[in-house]
Amino acid sequence: MAYSVITVERRDAVALITLNRPEKLNAWTPAMAVEQARAIEEANADPAVGAIVMTGAGRGFCAGADMEATFKSRIDGVDPGEDTASGSGGMPANLDWVKLLRQSKPLVAAVNGAAVGIGMTMILPFDVIVASEKAKFGMLFIKVGLVPELASTHFLVQRVGFGHASEMCLSGRLYSGVEAHAWGLADRVCAPDDLLTQALALAADIAANPDPQLRMIKALLSRNGSDADLGAVQRLESEMLRECWKSPEHEEAVTAFLEKRPPRFR
Repeated sequence: MAYSVITVERRDAVALITLNRPEKLNAWTPAMAVEQARAIEEANADPAVGAIVMTGAGRGFCAGADMEATFKSRIDGVDPGEDTASGSGGMPANLDWVKLLRQSKPLVAAVNGAAVGIGMTMILPFDVIVASEKAKFGMLFIKVGLVPELASTHFLVQRVGFGHASEMCLSGRLYSGVEAHAWGLADRVCAPDDLLTQALALAADIAANPDPQLRMIKALLSRNGSDADLGAVQRLESEMLRECWKSPEHEEAVTAFLEKRPPRFR
């Protein structure tokens, strides 16, 4: 399909989604969310795609919500679009962003510049965050009289711990890619010129693995990551493990090992 505020391309088994409003540092709008979701859903439906990378065009990743097109519009009594008043965290009403990401094929964020406000919270449920040394992260909601959204008060604590999450949310400060990596917010940090190469290479490594098991592992991490009931954790793992034993992907992996060849999953 045609997109107006993002671009989508294939890099072998990886779908690359680029936020494409560089003149606005890729400021977010509900229309952008709709296009992002559609691109992710199309990648999920394509058996040739094994993983997804998202980055930003120009100097920024996403400089938060477009102030005039979202907040000013809402103050003026006009919904910014797609019934955000009924949605979650300013998203269109029919878009559960967190559920989409956690049920998606693996997602890697390649943060090339400013990722603030919703530009940061939209990627916290991603599987891996790779940051440029020039990236800037910030939970700026307090600066505009708002609170965080998209389950970010859960995911941020999981990633950086209670103290760091509190500092980020309560101060509204900006943090460099290097600082974000030191705190565990960014899983990797690299030179700006290496960012996309590293993110695509990691996504390609992930994409070489079988889709059903990748989705199962994501589900296990989502459901078990905060569950203190270790019996329930193991029951869910065992349930999925029994399903895997019967799967063609497991059979192919074992056969390939015994035949001393790479497995073929797609």
